[in-house]
Amino acid sequence: MEYSNSSNTDHPPPQSCFETAAMEVHRVVPPPHESTIRKLKTTLKETFFPDDPLRQFKGQPTNKKWILSAQYIFPILQWGPSYSLRLFKSDIVSGLTIASLAIPQGISYAKLANVPPIVGLYSSFVPPLVYAVLGSSRDLAVGPVSIASLILGSMLRQEVSPVNDPVLFLQLAFTTTFFAGFFQASLGFLRLGFIVDFLSKATLIGFMAGAAIIVSLQQLKALLGITHFTKKMDLVPVLSSVFHNTKEWSWQTILMGFCFLVFLLVTRHVSIKKPKLFWVSAGAPLVSVILSTLLVFAFKAQHHGISVIGKLQQGLNPPSWNMLQFHGSHLGLSIKTGLVTGIISLTEGIAVGRTFAALRDYKVDGNKEMMAIGLMNMVGSTTSCYVTTGAFSRSAVNHNAGAKTAVSNIIMSVTVMVTLLFLMPLFQYTPDVVLGAIIVSAVVGLIDIPAACQIWKIDKFDFVVILCAFFGVIFISVQGGLAIAVGISIFKILQQITRPKTVMLGNIPGTDIFRDLHHYKESMEIPGFLILSIEAPINFANSTYLNERVLRWIDEYEAGYHKKQSSLRFVMFEMSAVSGIDTSGVSFFKELKKTVEKKGAELVLVKSSGRSDGKTEEI
Repeated sequence: MEYSNSSNTDHPPPQSCFETAAMEVHRVVPPPHESTIRKLKTTLKETFFPDDPLRQFKGQPTNKKWILSAQYIFPILQWGPSYSLRLFKSDIVSGLTIASLAIPQGISYAKLANVPPIVGLYSSFVPPLVYAVLGSSRDLAVGPVSIASLILGSMLRQEVSPVNDPVLFLQLAFTTTFFAGFFQASLGFLRLGFIVDFLSKATLIGFMAGAAIIVSLQQLKALLGITHFTKKMDLVPVLSSVFHNTKEWSWQTILMGFCFLVFLLVTRHVSIKKPKLFWVSAGAPLVSVILSTLLVFAFKAQHHGISVIGKLQQGLNPPSWNMLQFHGSHLGLSIKTGLVTGIISLTEGIAVGRTFAALRDYKVDGNKEMMAIGLMNMVGSTTSCYVTTGAFSRSAVNHNAGAKTAVSNIIMSVTVMVTLLFLMPLFQYTPDVVLGAIIVSAVVGLIDIPAACQIWKIDKFDFVVILCAFFGVIFISVQGGLAIAVGISIFKILQQITRPKTVMLGNIPGTDIFRDLHHYKESMEIPGFLILSIEAPINFANSTYLNERVLRWIDEYEAGYHKKQSSLRFVMFEMSAVSGIDTSGVSFFKELKKTVEKKGAELVLVKSSGRSDGKTEEI
């Protein structure tokens, strides 16, 4: 078998070279010998430490290494010493702004998770403080989010009723939060963040849209004033419950809900069209809560069919470490729910952090973010908080308000603390219908139709993934739809691995360039040469397919022999796109070599790289 590794062309030599018997051949030089241990070390390093986080410690004195270590674990020590009054002025404005959004959203999302409304405020107090110390994003605004709240509430409610057994439900919610944080921190500590990448963009678009529909439908109970509502989450039971209980509809509730929902959607639209008016949509939920509370109090609307939150406990977060349940029949449920909510909230938080980091030209360390969010939830589970992460809507407001550092999270947390200590009695008359309207207006932004249309134009298979995730969430369950979408995405990856792209190359006349015959109509076949390009690693998963596909190329060439007026002399493989070959790949080439030689031809590998650990030398 011949090898060619010509350095002055992208592909095999030009046509004129083939027309002569003499052809210069350069044998591929195998890479320098490495021990098995060194190869394993290199592989593990590239797998788990592609960013080489320890490179900053090289050549540094011991004292400097200790300082860098502390800054790596606690990013606040990196930017804290240079913090100035100018930065604080920007952060205090953005912190107060996101607090005005976090307070009503915290109460609303807690109801979505079927936990007491006060827990939503607790979750907007402690977690932001922890993230400000451990997090590396300047823009991420931490707190409860709609999707994680929905998943936690729906999965736990399948086995435990939040109405009949509220204490056990709350215990499981805190335990779920602990396990969610544990999984998140473990992924970061073990450098396994690439697992989150299995939630592709298409999967998330479909899942978020489906979850937004489910969340919105669940709010029909509050928006219509229905008292007897289904506990199921999927579309058919919810709509059935709505139209089978029309006698419970309250016109007062519907009128108030419609007015405030329109107000919230209009303010959101204004802020989207004019980003400088971000404060309009940021303050709208708090304004809605204040106005609706005043209306209910003034007209005694709680006596006319409009349900209200009722009394909320005043004071800071009570400890909840004694409520964590690490034994019993519901442990498996807590672990499963923690895993699902942990991965979903982690994916959302990292995606949001990276989005705004790109806008402001700084980097966010994904693994450090995983540890920060994970530890934040583990601490939160012991201080009466449920699953929290960085929400896109809140972080967008934080960014547009001019946040410079994570101090904005501290300002938000202090504002929530003041609310918990002194302002809780003011929320006693807040109507449930307004909280439902706040949730609907917030989740509407999760339905990204333009992105779905763009994916339809680019990749039809990814669009199928969107549809599967969307309809799976709506008609099956939240976790069922997610599992289906992830399964289809993995199937796509396996299909690409086991059926790699293989093309026939031809020469573009007058040049030494060889390109795909089907994509470049001017390219021409070389008589006597079958030139193929494999654009994937060659391994046990695809070697059988490649063998069958190459033999079919050869048969098709020989079948057209009378047209080509030249018998097959060389079967050439352009190998520049082959990043690796395993033992099955070596066997594939050996068997192919024998087959080609029986046909009176010769097998030639062109531009095989040294990335195959010298296995081409073995061939």
